[in-house]
Amino acid sequence: MLKQAIIFGGSGFLGSHVADSLSISGHKVTIFDKKESPYLRSDQTMIVGDILDVNQTRKAIKGQDIVYHFAGLADLDHAADKAMEAVNQNIVGTIHLLDAAVEFKIGRFVFASTIYVYSGLGGFYRCSKQACELYIEEYQKLYDLDFTILRYGSLYGPRAGASNSIRRYLKAGLENHRIFYPGTGDEVREYIHVKDAAKLSSEILAEGYKNQHIIITGHHPMKAGEMLVMVQEILNHKVSIDYAGNSNEGHYNITPYSFIPKVGSKLVSNLYMDMGQGFLECLQEISEDAEEKKTSSTNE
Repeated sequence: MLKQAIIFGGSGFLGSHVADSLSISGHKVTIFDKKESPYLRSDQTMIVGDILDVNQTRKAIKGQDIVYHFAGLADLDHAADKAMEAVNQNIVGTIHLLDAAVEFKIGRFVFASTIYVYSGLGGFYRCSKQACELYIEEYQKLYDLDFTILRYGSLYGPRAGASNSIRRYLKAGLENHRIFYPGTGDEVREYIHVKDAAKLSSEILAEGYKNQHIIITGHHPMKAGEMLVMVQEILNHKVSIDYAGNSNEGHYNITPYSFIPKVGSKLVSNLYMDMGQGFLECLQEISEDAEEKKTSSTNE
């Protein structure tokens, strides 16, 4: 059954792709964000606003069936020394959305969390996401607000911002022919293309994913060093790689899990983007962005 879905944070990297996936599936999509989405489709509605504004969020949620919550502070490193910002953006903002969701009897509250959530790592970012999960679960108990919590791994792909690690490495390799990695290269990740993650994020509206914690990561664990060698080969071995040699503080080496009282089920698809093809797609976007900036600079 097709739904009215609003995506808070829908102008961003992951949110914009989830908006596209929902629209392709036939849902009527509204995007709510601090800035207008550059990826807005003709069949989508845009609301410019702030999740910390209670009146704006209430007005936006009224009449919706599904709430996707991708807004707030999303960068682990940015949140490393910003405890209050993490509380306001992630926890307080989430409470505003939960209250409105209860008031207007939303059918499903979908929350973008992280695989760090029950780890001892991840700093204030992890703390805020963990608190949000607990609040969402409590709202379900008290007010019967159904949810799906999505714990994402290492995303990459088009529309990624400067804080995205894969984009940084590809950009450095393409433009500077040198990549600096803040670790040993033995750190294991399960990279997933953002379009694959977005498709899975829309499929969880099925009844079987109600009140579930779902892990969305890549199919195959890969060492960071192996990923960088892929970048090196794609760029015809014209890239040098320098490793800091130290553990990247705040990030995990092999697994993000320390202890998980609420185990999440991993959701995967049989059809997914090949990583090499995904990297080529990213490199094409980086090249086009650089050319556009060069042209703009020349015309000024």
